[in-house]
Amino acid sequence: MNRRGIPSSLLRRDPSASQATPERSTGSESSAGPESSRDPILTASFDEASDETSMSPSRGAPARERSRAREAASRSPARPGPRRLGIIGRLRSYVEHHMQAMFNTLGRMARTPLSTLMTVAVIGIAFALPTGLYLVLQSAKAVSAGWEDAAQISLFLRKDLPPDAVERLARQIGGLEQVAAVRHISPEAAMAEFQRSSGFGEALAVLHENPLPSVLVVSPRLEFGSPAAVEALLADLRARAEVESAQLDLEWVKRLYAIVQIGQPAVLVLGVLLTLAVLLIVGNTIRLSIQSRREEIVVQKLIGATNGFVRRPFLYNGLFHGLFGAIFAWVLVSASLWLLADPVRRLSALYDSRFEIGGIGLLASLALLGGGLLVGLLGAWLAVGRQIREIEPS
Repeated sequence: MNRRGIPSSLLRRDPSASQATPERSTGSESSAGPESSRDPILTASFDEASDETSMSPSRGAPARERSRAREAASRSPARPGPRRLGIIGRLRSYVEHHMQAMFNTLGRMARTPLSTLMTVAVIGIAFALPTGLYLVLQSAKAVSAGWEDAAQISLFLRKDLPPDAVERLARQIGGLEQVAAVRHISPEAAMAEFQRSSGFGEALAVLHENPLPSVLVVSPRLEFGSPAAVEALLADLRARAEVESAQLDLEWVKRLYAIVQIGQPAVLVLGVLLTLAVLLIVGNTIRLSIQSRREEIVVQKLIGATNGFVRRPFLYNGLFHGLFGAIFAWVLVSASLWLLADPVRRLSALYDSRFEIGGIGLLASLALLGGGLLVGLLGAWLAVGRQIREIEPS
């Protein structure tokens, strides 16, 4: 058999036919044409081989090519599927996406410096007002230890009371729960002080006897420094037999107590109102940013971006506005306190007071920065949620 699968016996030619004369062969080819010039045996052999090849697919060229393709496919390694990320890979991808959104937001804010600065300044002023009032109130509380002097009760004792009875009464009053201290002023000490302060020294020198009585100065405790508690203590001391009269400037005490009581809720109310204002400012800024990037958001959603992916840069926008606003407020409050420190110190010295405005401390600074971050993020979250859901490709 040859290479095409045809038996070799069928391909042998007849010897007598191969020994024919050239002239006869030429004449027959010219007279019979191409079909008559073929050997009948060879032609039948090729026809039979072609029929066998077409009837047996295992011997045809297309069948061999298909078998080779199957063998090559079986030998080739399988294509690997998509590689699944582990926990570290997911965490790295998550951090990379957030870093990209963060720096993209910072770049957008830097490309519009005037608009960003105006928004940050408004937020900073809104944060600075309650922060400054809070620090002033804390400074006032620090010197409130001297306010009990305004609530001192002066007990003028009877002139016929002997010195040992005065000392005994002072010890009894000093042992009361509401009393912090008792100071005894003798008639001689009272006269000397009156001579120094009144300017009538020569006129008082002609007096034959001291008309001033013994005085007990009673200082209430801080926890009993409210007007109601001071009035109750005054009524108790006035009812004693040794006391001729008692004096208390209760109106001044009421004013001081009212200042302290109004300060805390005032700062709280102002802080809440300005926090709401900051929320509205951040929300409006984010809403305008979303509307200006509406077409970009539509394109992102067309290629499969989720609401969370689209929302992320706007949340960072609100976060940075709140943070920069808090930093601006810190600088503004610190500069204001530095400018007011010396005038307040001179004013308090005129009233013999220890009042000073303290600077913003570490805890207050951290609270201010943390509050700015939280308010900015919350304002952006409230504004971006509904806006992003409403933008859908048509």
